[in-house]
Amino acid sequence: MHDTPGHTALRLSRRQVLRLGGLGAAGLALAACGGGTTPEPAAAGAPAQAGSFGDISVQLSWIKNIEFGGEFMADSKGYYTEAGFSKVDLVSGPVDSADALVLAGNITVGLSAPDATARFIVEQGAPLKIIGTTFQKNPFCILSLAEGNPIRTPADLVGKRIGIQAGTNQTIFAGLLKANGIDPASLEQVVVQYEPTPLTEKTVDGFMSFLTNEPFLVEADGFTPVTLSFADNGLPLVSESFVVLQDTIDSQRDMLKAFLTAEIRGWTDAVADPAGAAKLAVEVYGKDLGLDLPGQTEQATAQNELVVSADTEANGLFTMTDALVGECIAALGQIGVTITAEELFDLTLLEEVYAEQPDLKA
Repeated sequence: MHDTPGHTALRLSRRQVLRLGGLGAAGLALAACGGGTTPEPAAAGAPAQAGSFGDISVQLSWIKNIEFGGEFMADSKGYYTEAGFSKVDLVSGPVDSADALVLAGNITVGLSAPDATARFIVEQGAPLKIIGTTFQKNPFCILSLAEGNPIRTPADLVGKRIGIQAGTNQTIFAGLLKANGIDPASLEQVVVQYEPTPLTEKTVDGFMSFLTNEPFLVEADGFTPVTLSFADNGLPLVSESFVVLQDTIDSQRDMLKAFLTAEIRGWTDAVADPAGAAKLAVEVYGKDLGLDLPGQTEQATAQNELVVSADTEANGLFTMTDALVGECIAALGQIGVTITAEELFDLTLLEEVYAEQPDLKA
């Protein structure tokens, strides 16, 4: 799907890559091309020596575009090296493979989402934990057009024809309806792919998309996008969460804290300099994808609103307040996943990182 760089790469909607020809978790694990080496743990409390943690592999949740500007900053500025890693391997997504590859031991850290990780834990007894989250708000939205039948509130969904991608997205959309007391029979759902053409051709009134991607695509085509955010309307799931094995927490805690330190530094820079992060995505890390610099810069600026909140300004990037954790667990319940906060999250590593390095909050 991404073999040919060029103009088509510019038009790729955020989740087109998720179609992997039916690969299940086992197939995904077998398809992985080698993970990072297992680093030796450093002595507790000792500063990391150069390369002391060995290599680390990070499974991104999609292609190497601006969504991972913080990782690009951390790598290009040597923050992983300064944290004690000899090399970081940033592996392209999709998100559907992250939990499976971490579980199989092929990847050290995966960027996933609570709904995906929680299902692995609940359905398979997977020993996985989320140790922080980049996006304080998930980027899901219903995209509509001001030139058509704009959908500005959940109530506006009633009577509309909504394009939803098959699978997980249907489950998440069902959660949005449930959270807002909307009868699914009061609107029409049609299965669409991940390119917003049905919306611009006006065969649907609304289209499930990402706030940070498809709205910019339709705007570039001359339309006025209208978005209905899931996170702001009853389904406050976080996203781009760092997932690791419980065993990694238990046996390599200092390594994970070093990783989080490098990530915090990288994302601090990416937030402060979206244009610089976009340039890295276009010219270095995603140079074979034919990415558009103005578009990537625009998306970098937009996603800052998902990364930064009043709570992260007070507590640090990637942190989650008890209230947000509770909201996330409740939102999972809306989509049919019952799990406790203790089963899904371990945010104590971040707490230790910020307690030991309070300047990282700046």
